[in-house]
Amino acid sequence: MLILTTNEVAAAKITESLGLVRGTTVRTRHWGHNLIAAFKGLVGGEVHEYTKVIAEAREEALDRMKAEAFALGADAVVGFRFATSEVAKNCAEVVAYGSAVKIVRADQD
Repeated sequence: MLILTTNEVAAAKITESLGLVRGTTVRTRHWGHNLIAAFKGLVGGEVHEYTKVIAEAREEALDRMKAEAFALGADAVVGFRFATSEVAKNCAEVVAYGSAVKIVRADQD
């Protein structure tokens, strides 16, 4: 399945829009990792513990969005984006979303 940030598919025609698809996950880190991150905040630099949890959350949200698009029979998702927000202290929500579409490649017309 194609996942594109653009609103069109190169060398293809969108034949049907199936609607919005999204995948959501909410993640938090173990309290020990939060403690390490707090100390890191005092000296500066990348907080690897949080980088890892956000990367994992993005992949999970993306997989859930793909599953929703696949269930609709989509060939692609266009206009793909990620959104993040803090829903509680040390708790982040990651949303992957876009428009599920059916396409026909130009060479199949």
